[in-house]
Amino acid sequence: MNQEERTSQPDTELARRAAEGDEAAFEELHRRYRRSVYALALRMTRNAADAEDLTQESFMGVLRNVGSFRGEAAFSSWLYRLAVNVVRMHFRRRSARPEDLTDDGEMCERKLGVARRAGSPSVFDRIAIEKAVRALPPGYRAAFVLHDVAGYEHAEIARMRGCTTGNSKAQLHRARGSLRALLSARVPALQVS
Repeated sequence: MNQEERTSQPDTELARRAAEGDEAAFEELHRRYRRSVYALALRMTRNAADAEDLTQESFMGVLRNVGSFRGEAAFSSWLYRLAVNVVRMHFRRRSARPEDLTDDGEMCERKLGVARRAGSPSVFDRIAIEKAVRALPPGYRAAFVLHDVAGYEHAEIARMRGCTTGNSKAQLHRARGSLRALLSARVPALQVS
C-alpha cells in the first residue's frame, strides 16, 4: 500500500491494521496524532521534555492496546483518553517520589550531579540515543523498543508482530549492534552495553 492510500484511510481501518501488526498503519496513526498528543501533554505538564517523553509513552500504549479499540467512538477520542491517563500516571509516579525541582520544573543542580555520578545519561546522551533509535530499520526499532523500552518478552513481541520468537531475538540483537555502532560513531565517550 502506498503512502497516498494510507493517508486516505480512516482511523478505524488503520487501528484495525495496526492491531494486526501492520507497522505502516501504526506509523500513519503516529504521524496523524503525534502533534496533538504532544500538545495535550505539554498543556498538562508545562514541561517540553516531559511532554516529549509522555508522547512516546502514549504511543507505546497505543502499540500495546490498539487491539482494544472497538471503534465505538472516534480513534482520536480513544487516544486522547489514553494520553490523559499516561500523563496522570506520570504525576502519580512523580508524587510518589518527589524530587527537588526548580520553579521551571528542572532538577536542582545538586540532584543532577548525583544522577550523573550514578550513571544516568545526560540530556545530550539521551538525544543521541533517541536519534540512533530513530535511525534503526523499522523491524529492528520495533524489537528494541518493545523489548528493551516497554519490557515485553520475545514471545509477546512475536505474537504482536506476527513473527517467530527467534526473529524477535535476532532483530533485537541486530538492533543493539547497530545502536552500538551508531552511538560510538556519534558520541565516542558514550558506551552502550
